[in-house]
Amino acid sequence: MPTLEWIGKEKVINHHQEVPFRVLDKQYTFNAENSENMIIHGDNLLALKSLLPQYEGRVDCIYIDPPYNTGNEKWVYNDNVNDPRIKKWLGEVVGAEGEDLSRHDKWLCMMYPRLKLLHKLMSNSGRIFISIDENELYNLKQICDEIFGRSCFVGQYMWFKSATPPNLSYKIKRNLEYILCYEKEKNHIKYSGISKNSPSDDPFTKPQNSYKILSFPAGVIHYKGKDGIIKAGVYGTKKFPNKLLDDLIIKNGINQNAVRFENRFIWVQETLEENIRNNTRINLSNQLVLSYKRQQYVAEVPPNLINDTVGVSTTEEAGKEQILMFGNQVFDYPKDVSLLEYLLKFVDDKHALILDSFAGSGTTAHAVLNMNKQDGGNRKFILVEMMDYADTITAERVKRVIKGYGDGNKAVEGTGGDFSYYELGEPLLINDELNENVDEYKIREYIYYSETKEHVEIKNDEPHYLGSYADIAYYFYYEKRRITTLNREFLHTVKTKAHDYVIFADLCTLSDFELNKYHITFKKIPRDITKF
Repeated sequence: MPTLEWIGKEKVINHHQEVPFRVLDKQYTFNAENSENMIIHGDNLLALKSLLPQYEGRVDCIYIDPPYNTGNEKWVYNDNVNDPRIKKWLGEVVGAEGEDLSRHDKWLCMMYPRLKLLHKLMSNSGRIFISIDENELYNLKQICDEIFGRSCFVGQYMWFKSATPPNLSYKIKRNLEYILCYEKEKNHIKYSGISKNSPSDDPFTKPQNSYKILSFPAGVIHYKGKDGIIKAGVYGTKKFPNKLLDDLIIKNGINQNAVRFENRFIWVQETLEENIRNNTRINLSNQLVLSYKRQQYVAEVPPNLINDTVGVSTTEEAGKEQILMFGNQVFDYPKDVSLLEYLLKFVDDKHALILDSFAGSGTTAHAVLNMNKQDGGNRKFILVEMMDYADTITAERVKRVIKGYGDGNKAVEGTGGDFSYYELGEPLLINDELNENVDEYKIREYIYYSETKEHVEIKNDEPHYLGSYADIAYYFYYEKRRITTLNREFLHTVKTKAHDYVIFADLCTLSDFELNKYHITFKKIPRDITKF
């Protein structure tokens, strides 16, 4: 498969493995004592790495709206990747050659390791949606093919919007933005778009179908003509002819007897009976043309064009909502919440975990909270925003969505909900030594995850026990400011039965014979702590 090459690629292709692990430092929880919803302030590369111990392989849906790399520095989010934080990161990772990179090289260097970590966080049935425009669309497609796999490419959606940034070209008005969609693993899960809402009845026949006889029981046909008896015969129109095989008795607009029709029916008898059980209305016109109208239509597979025909705003509604919420428009050309709701409804799971690592004003959380209110779902969100407005705009918007906002006839009722707000905390390792300022539970969580890719267990009667995986029991014998030793005395505290044991400690005085006898693998702190 052809791959994209750019200056600096060799420095970033595995950089996600070198990103230092930092703990997440909770600042407050809004509207609850504890919350599984998260808003994280900090570099999203570091934040994504910090999420791995708890969330690798657990995120059901990711939406990101990264910088489009337009070269327009007037936007709140600096789109030409010249933000000081990114420039500093490029200097540290790529080195002096980063000064010679084009803005496309810089953008690719910035995106690649972040996409690698997002891929790790996705569940096996998870999917990712990435908004982009023409500046980096083709580059993004190539690196996503490389990271997610070309076979896992679902498709490219196009969002039509009438409100667009000022055109740099006088030859074309750019009304389309693009949304690339990939799955973690190729599957046959159907995406549910909007439910069909037919303004008229659907025809019962198609010209290419073969002739069938369907039997309609009494009381199911709604006739639009006069009551009476309709004799058996050929009726209908040239386009939709029907052969009535039995006399039909109509009273109060309903058939009083079972009758048979012969036609090029779409359905077979079993399908007809199933639809009747589901309260599908069977209609018969004055010309005896049969049609039907379901009470609830199955959601259609979403088309690749997203516009107002599928309920997504194409105007400046998002800007108006910001004015209603904050008194002014804090972002130029923000994403409308209807777009996010539309995309997230493709995920037919009311308990989905949804991640947005370029959170901006918090539209993704807004959509999740709206959807939970609408259908009683329990979806969870994780937002990451590196800019300083993470608390004053991103989190503040979510607070107002939860509690309600606006006045008078423009007031919007709150959705309910909660979240916890985090800052990036201390690094777990400093110069390959454990940072004693880090909470011990966070260290234990990291160690167990690095060994098993599982989440740590808690046993109150075994303070150093981490958990068991594949019949291996893991222990982390660590105490701050004290040297720990794996010896016979410690072995007497081990209560969990397993075939093998992995035990971390500062020192070990057991002989090789004893280690083999008890199936123990000793791992020295910090030397044998795995970095991921």
